[in-house]
Amino acid sequence: MDTVCEYCAYFTYDEEDNEYYCDVYMDEDDAVRLAMSHYKNCPYFRSGDEYAVVRKQI
Repeated sequence: MDTVCEYCAYFTYDEEDNEYYCDVYMDEDDAVRLAMSHYKNCPYFRSGDEYAVVRKQI
């Protein structure tokens, strides 16, 4: 499954800049690893779909 930023729970809107940002907490080492690697999907992706758990229960 390809991950898209718009569906990530960490994708937040900043009203001051009128922009969306990835708001995941990363230390400097994690940021360098992410920038230097060739991830096919974001390792920090978390579904922002609140109903995903409910659909699994049905």
